[in-house]
Amino acid sequence: MLLLDELKEQIAEADRLLAEAGGKLDLPRLNAELAELKTRQEAPGFFTDLAAAQRVNKRASDLEAEIGEYGRLTSQAKDLRDFLELAGDEGDEAAMADIRLELKALKTEAEKLYLSTMLGGEYDGCNAIVTIHAGAGGTESCDWADMLYRMYGRWCERAGYKTRLLDYQEGDGAGIKSVTFTVTGVNAYGYLKAEKGVHRLVRISPFDANKRRHTSFASLEVMPEIENETEVEIRSEDLKIDTYRSSGAGGQHVNKTESAIRITHIPSGIIVACQNERSQVQNRETAMRMLRSRLVEIKERENTERAAGIKGEIKKIEWGSQIRSYVFCPYTMVKDHRTGFETSDVAGVMDGELDGFIFEYLKRV
Repeated sequence: MLLLDELKEQIAEADRLLAEAGGKLDLPRLNAELAELKTRQEAPGFFTDLAAAQRVNKRASDLEAEIGEYGRLTSQAKDLRDFLELAGDEGDEAAMADIRLELKALKTEAEKLYLSTMLGGEYDGCNAIVTIHAGAGGTESCDWADMLYRMYGRWCERAGYKTRLLDYQEGDGAGIKSVTFTVTGVNAYGYLKAEKGVHRLVRISPFDANKRRHTSFASLEVMPEIENETEVEIRSEDLKIDTYRSSGAGGQHVNKTESAIRITHIPSGIIVACQNERSQVQNRETAMRMLRSRLVEIKERENTERAAGIKGEIKKIEWGSQIRSYVFCPYTMVKDHRTGFETSDVAGVMDGELDGFIFEYLKRV
């Protein structure tokens, strides 16, 4: 049977991906590290150094998730293999059609696990801080930034990541000028770093009474969330700190006091802001963490570009050089200009189906 042979090949491919992922994960090493961390968690005085305890707890949680995911997928592959053998013996094509759907999902998850083993960057395992800025173009670009915010929110939901809003600046007529949020979960930065750059939209504008086609731009910045204050040195005399009244989403409290914080790092010109915590102190702490993360991200990017320069290849991701185009009219297509990966399923992409783009990029870096 052609269908049976096709499914056997798909299971073999999933098995191959899982075997390679298992080899790269080095499960004995991960289990040994997890055991050592659990011993530290049970030791007297573990919470004496709260920051260190939090780092240990996070690492232990990440390891448990990684080991558990590998075990779940290998168990699912075995179950599907047994189910397929039974369906093949009975010639049950309806059951084989169900297996095909489950195999498609399994292969996607196995590929994701395999790719996670390739995220060897120093900060790839960190949470991510994401900022979306509307480009030139007024209301149209602000609306596009808002659409991207929803798209990445849906991707985070699909990936099992949690998001938390840090700063939100509404557009003048619609949409948003900028938004900053954290994405919490294993390898959040490792995956989302593939999305850094300028995103271009082509569509018939709903804000144009003459129904003309418009091109809009929005940029995406992604930083690893850095908890360790020793990563970079920030001198107080290098900071300009402003307070202001919060605006936009966040409830009544944030609009009553000047609790929002804007920090300018004078040597680099970097500006970070946070308005969504409940107090000025909390906003300041979060903004300082954002600043540390931004400085570390710049340092990592400079090291990457220096290494790429040695190899004769530098990939610049900067304003005005879009990494991806989203075309709604006169045809439907989303195309990544770095990898050539494309799809005509614009609705799916805008609903958070981004794994194909992310995976293809990570395979090439």
